[in-house]
Amino acid sequence: MEYRSLGRTGVQVSALCLGTMMFGRKTDQAEATRMVDRFLDAGGNFIDTANVYQRGVSEEMTGQALSGGKRHRVILATKVHGRMDDQDPNAWGNHRRNIIQACEASLKRLKTDYIDLYQIHRPQSSVPIDETLRALDDLIRAGKVRYIGTSTFAAWQLMESIAVAKELGLNRFISEQPPYHLLDRRIERELIPFCQTYGLAVLPWSPLAGGKLTGKYRRGAPAPEGSREDPTKFSPGTWSVLEQLEAWAQRKECTPTAFALAWVMAQPGVTSPIIGPKSVAQLEENLAALNVTITEEDRRAVDSWIAPGTHTEDYYRADFGPHPYR
Repeated sequence: MEYRSLGRTGVQVSALCLGTMMFGRKTDQAEATRMVDRFLDAGGNFIDTANVYQRGVSEEMTGQALSGGKRHRVILATKVHGRMDDQDPNAWGNHRRNIIQACEASLKRLKTDYIDLYQIHRPQSSVPIDETLRALDDLIRAGKVRYIGTSTFAAWQLMESIAVAKELGLNRFISEQPPYHLLDRRIERELIPFCQTYGLAVLPWSPLAGGKLTGKYRRGAPAPEGSREDPTKFSPGTWSVLEQLEAWAQRKECTPTAFALAWVMAQPGVTSPIIGPKSVAQLEENLAALNVTITEEDRRAVDSWIAPGTHTEDYYRADFGPHPYR
């Protein structure tokens, strides 16, 4: 396992991050524990979850999987923003009341005294960024959070946050978690250069495009049972990328999954892609990416399928409206 600096912090995290969004949805506790153990055995030390995943169930299962002395080995990340109670209008968002309350609840569910990386799950235009940063800064000073980050923010929103943090003497965001994969390369335009310039870690979510890049979809064929995506809605450009990926992976003697993940890991500015397997078997398929070397020939091939900075599927929407938590 390769380790990389978490932005400008110097903290070393594994080149793959284990996402636990499937915990409590398609993964039971026993399988979740086996997955965490296998990930740690492979050298992984970075695990990401969120309070909104199954409204706390994923955090509870993650905390249980890390019991028995494993917690100290892990850089543990979670997120706040999503609605946790349909009856309480304040049980979501980026304001102080929700952030402080949600952090306390996450600590209990995760069975830990501190969160290594506490992330704002989505931007919210109705809440000034200084309101959010002051609350997060208080959590850091209280020892409940070590570092803070964001997910699916635009470069200008991150720039605003850095300026406000500097003006007010507050801790600043050290990471951003955007969608990034072979079907949506738009973060290469501004976000990645921004993060490289200002020392933010880039932690791509959905590096396999929700399973589109795993090789299980075929043009004209029905979706495999239990699939998350509807292949009848794939664009012609997406099918072109998928078919060329399949052929290239065969040439490389690896799976499309392994190549697609390895490509994201090898992109400039990327720290740790977040994988989201639902079983140990899927985790093994993801870990195979660690054995794939991306060459300049591979980069040129990918650029011929989908040009840098372009997209065939719409994942990167750093806006203020509803956005799926993938």
